[in-house]
Amino acid sequence: MGKAIYFASDFHLGIPDYARSLERERKVIRWLDQVKHDASQIYLMGDVFDFWFEYKYTVPKYYVRLLGKLAELVDSGIRIDFFTGNHDMWAFDYLTTEIGIHIHRSPIIIEHQGKKLFLGHGDGLGPGDYGYKFIKKIFANPFCQWLFARLHPNFAFGMANYWSRKSRKGNPEKEEFIGESNEWLLTYCREVIVKEPDIDLFIFGHRHLPLELKVNERSTYYNLGDWFNWCSYLRFADGEAQLLYFEANQ
Repeated sequence: MGKAIYFASDFHLGIPDYARSLERERKVIRWLDQVKHDASQIYLMGDVFDFWFEYKYTVPKYYVRLLGKLAELVDSGIRIDFFTGNHDMWAFDYLTTEIGIHIHRSPIIIEHQGKKLFLGHGDGLGPGDYGYKFIKKIFANPFCQWLFARLHPNFAFGMANYWSRKSRKGNPEKEEFIGESNEWLLTYCREVIVKEPDIDLFIFGHRHLPLELKVNERSTYYNLGDWFNWCSYLRFADGEAQLLYFEANQ
């Protein structure tokens, strides 16, 4: 059996409080220690951090265990790709310079093991959600990022973390499947497949629900779930994908 490629998303480290975030961070590290033995590449598909913003000389504290583990894996020869999500889109060059992680800010199409994969975090794709799509343009605007960076980190990070925690009030409930017609990322996949009919797998995060749904007879859409409730991830080896669960009941 050949080397495997692993995909995981939506750790949301930093919430709902320090103790529970640290517990989840330690679990992620145990997972990384497990998969490193046959991994050739690891994709972290967004919202690894619940809030991340890089100043020129300052990054959020905490997460040193995860960052150290990622550096160890990169130094051992495992490639790590990081997709910015809606919560950590302000990752700039720190993770690349200090660790050697490859950062992606928009979806990509790539070939692995004879299969064509469409990869992205998943936010802002598909029909509807126009309010968020407008806000995302503001957050991604370099001038708006420059303005935010003028705020003192104590105030800026405190404000961002306050609103993040307030919006969740603890760990989010498990998401539920709402039917194929209401799964907007599946709708998006079916729109893309018309223009890119040779895509074999669509892999996204963001939805916080592990999903495996057929796009058409050839193509399958996978959602990676989250690490609050599911601790789910995707293993891709020998041209086959499999949703798995780490230290959690399926």
